[in-house]
Amino acid sequence: MNLLTVGTVAFDNIETPKGKAEKVIGGAATYISLAASYFIDKVSIVSIIGGDFPTSELKYMEKKGINLDGLQIEQDGKSFFWGGKYHDNMNKRDTIFTELNVLADFKPKVPKASKSAKYLMLGNLTPDDQLSTIKQMDKRPKLIALDTMNFWMDTAMKDLKKVIKKVDILTINDEEARQLSEEYSLVKAAKKIHKMGPKYLVIKKGEHGALVFHGDKIFSAPALPLAEVNDPTGAGDTFAGGMMGYLASTNKTGWEQMKTAVIYGSAMASFCVEDFSVGRLKGLRKSEINKRVKEFVKLTNFKL
Repeated sequence: MNLLTVGTVAFDNIETPKGKAEKVIGGAATYISLAASYFIDKVSIVSIIGGDFPTSELKYMEKKGINLDGLQIEQDGKSFFWGGKYHDNMNKRDTIFTELNVLADFKPKVPKASKSAKYLMLGNLTPDDQLSTIKQMDKRPKLIALDTMNFWMDTAMKDLKKVIKKVDILTINDEEARQLSEEYSLVKAAKKIHKMGPKYLVIKKGEHGALVFHGDKIFSAPALPLAEVNDPTGAGDTFAGGMMGYLASTNKTGWEQMKTAVIYGSAMASFCVEDFSVGRLKGLRKSEINKRVKEFVKLTNFKL
């Protein structure tokens, strides 16, 4: 199965209590595609970069089987650049700067070969860009997932709801779920959000794991206690990439597959936070991933 992801390919400046990393590789589409590449052979990206983006990083992505035909390159421009500083508990961060650069005028263009993708992951971009991507597909993908954030809820709620209406999976954090639904209870929030369109709602809770809602069904996925957390940047996107990669690999989208997919996504995210940037997502072995998934199972497995 093939997965198309739309989002940013970018640079990050990161400061956490564990150290600093300057102008390292980041971006939602980068994390999503790298995570998904461990599950399926056909992953495609739609994004934009400037001429300053390292060719070596592009070659590595291609080596991982990631198709870059949809990656626009503005040779005279600069890539999207974000800088952030994390608080001591790493649950909150402050944005130090955001340089849109080539992203300011970006309009997603889906290559012909990717228009028939069965799985579509819409990374965090403007609702207009997300909707435009859906419209460019030859036919509706088997599964569409959407990631968004409170910024778009503050500035483009009407357009955001148009996109939400067209997707199968919505992934947001607990604060965003409450803002979108205007409900404090996440159970009540899920019921309201289901009425907006998505069959599945995945609420990411950082170090406390994730909740999955489907009708009246709820699944709680734990977060793995880790000895070392160096950089949470990209963990949510890595989670989404692992989840969608697993679903595409099975070509099944039922409740049981969704629960397992969330565990695989959580496992991939647990690797991501162990190093700065995409460092830990490079060179992972399937045996490491399978071992970590089993650790997740042990966390909640018991006999009654």
